[in-house]
Amino acid sequence: MGFARTCSVTLLGVDGVVVEVQADLEPGVAAFTLVGLPDKSLIESRDRVRAAVVNSGAEWPQKKLTVGLSPASVPKSGSGFDMAVACAVLGAAERIDPKVLADLVMIGELGLDGRARPVRGILPGVLAAADAGYDHVVVPESAAAEAALVPGMSVLGVRSLRQLIAVLTGEPVPDEPPEVDGRADALLAGLCVPGAGFGTGVVPGAEDVHRPDLGDVVGQYAARTALEVAAAGGHHAFLHGPPGAGKTMLAERLPGILPPLTRAQALEVTAVHSVAGILPPGRPLLESPPYCAPHHSATMQSLVGGGNGLPRPGAVSLAHRGVLFMDEAPEFGPRVLDALRQPLESGHVVIARAAGVVRLPAKFLMLLAANPCPCGRYGLVADACDCPSAMVRRYQARLSGPLLDRVDLKVRVEPVSRAELRATGSPGESTKVVADRVREARERALKRYEGTPWHSNGEVPGHELRTRWPAVHGALDVVERDLERGLLSARGLDRVLRVAWTVADLAGHDRPDTTDMASALQLRTGVSRGVPLAEGGRR
Repeated sequence: MGFARTCSVTLLGVDGVVVEVQADLEPGVAAFTLVGLPDKSLIESRDRVRAAVVNSGAEWPQKKLTVGLSPASVPKSGSGFDMAVACAVLGAAERIDPKVLADLVMIGELGLDGRARPVRGILPGVLAAADAGYDHVVVPESAAAEAALVPGMSVLGVRSLRQLIAVLTGEPVPDEPPEVDGRADALLAGLCVPGAGFGTGVVPGAEDVHRPDLGDVVGQYAARTALEVAAAGGHHAFLHGPPGAGKTMLAERLPGILPPLTRAQALEVTAVHSVAGILPPGRPLLESPPYCAPHHSATMQSLVGGGNGLPRPGAVSLAHRGVLFMDEAPEFGPRVLDALRQPLESGHVVIARAAGVVRLPAKFLMLLAANPCPCGRYGLVADACDCPSAMVRRYQARLSGPLLDRVDLKVRVEPVSRAELRATGSPGESTKVVADRVREARERALKRYEGTPWHSNGEVPGHELRTRWPAVHGALDVVERDLERGLLSARGLDRVLRVAWTVADLAGHDRPDTTDMASALQLRTGVSRGVPLAEGGRR
């Protein structure tokens, strides 16, 4: 009787679980049994592994073979167990020393010819192995850069099972032909979702693509200020105005003024995109905030996550640490929009299915855009609206009160005038200028919240702001009056206070004063308070 074991990783959402792959050989009729709650793609690994072993020059054992995946109660999915299963079988057949395999984690698919193929979720799989105390991981060579992002992990990248056998047995490592340059990598074809482009915020070579600049926006000073405040404090925003005023143009420029991701945040974002299968080849680490703009026909499962079996990340998770832009927001289904309320508060999504419960990260900056009515001309002086008043009310009521109550900034985007379009003066501030100011405001907030679990003004509970970091005496009077009149909810008051701190940080004030509070209240309610809105908090 021969026995060997090694380890691999299965993914539950974006979290990995280390799985022990055990192989047992017994005398009897040649058979291959795979146990441990495998899915269809994993059951098919029996044929892939057998062909890969034989085509790699090793002998397939002609005995009763049982491969167990432990813990058996955890569902296993995907083709990433192929290398671990093949090595465990060869270990049980004494082609490889079983002691060498015991402390290794192997993640990768095998082709019928023995080539090592990458799979989705390499980064979260290696992170799970590191958390479980493993130091050595074996992955396909094309995924080695992604696996090497995990600190303290020794990564071995191989091109084929033949190379892996040689390394584990101490034999000379055979040369394998590299992939042909200048054509699409067939090994990565299964990792990319067709059509995944600007809608998900991930495009190959994004650093080389011309990024939209905020200086291209003509006029719209109030909306530009709202974007700056949203980026500096992590506040959700709502832009409403007629078609063609520039709402989408402004939204596409918001990711450019957000601070770059920290190392920990970059690993979080990369792990989500790796599991979703939209991590571009050649870019193992995403260092800039993602931008996700789903179409208004998106289903709830595509937005918050779902699918057959265990749920996969949706748009809110793909926008983690970045921007989720909901263009034509009233056209989304009411249930789809209301599904955003829980992740807006908690920063994650908990999806319960019959196959299990999955927790997906969803800490994003939401930007809503909407027309005032179906025809888009409601409220314009020069162009009368054709929509009946009842239709206008129904259209505007599609955005529920509880959802809008979670939005910190509400700004009307006015049509651009002819004079603004033909102006030859200096354009508005560029993305770089605004991004520098946003970064300075974030640094002030980080210094203030040092030693606390919060990093931006949008995260701090209102009770903490009122007690530990109070505003200037008397600055809250105008906000409290609106609360007494029923114009603001208790949540709304807390959000006004958070926005006021962001306005103060942009202006360089130590504490929010009356003018900062009035600016925040104007941005929150969309009602003019007599305070001119200008970029950078300049007054």
